[in-house]
Amino acid sequence: MDTTATNIELLYDKAKKYTETSMELFRLNAIDKTADVASSLMARMAIVMVVAMFTLFVNIGIALFIGKMMGEYYLGFMIVSLFYLILAVVLHVFRNQFIKIPITNLVIEKLMKTKMNHQPNETEADENV
Repeated sequence: MDTTATNIELLYDKAKKYTETSMELFRLNAIDKTADVASSLMARMAIVMVVAMFTLFVNIGIALFIGKMMGEYYLGFMIVSLFYLILAVVLHVFRNQFIKIPITNLVIEKLMKTKMNHQPNETEADENV
């Protein structure tokens, strides 16, 4: 009887340690996935910000150029603004195809990615950039 109680107690301790270890592993995996998604999105946002600043200054130059050609600077800015209005309407119509689906796929890809114990080859390294 004493050995049965000892075996049950050992089994309970092992099950408890297994549960604690599993919970810790789940927590660490969740932290890893969250950090991976956040860092990937932040890197992309930084690139978007730099491209946005570049685009802003190019558009100011284009607006000034068009305005100079038309004789009034405000006309150049109005034409550039009209272009962006048309672009906004197109993006609104195709927002799922151009914005929502790619971002959703990126997040799912990052969440479903498993860590490998080997060094990435050139193809994998290029994909991660």
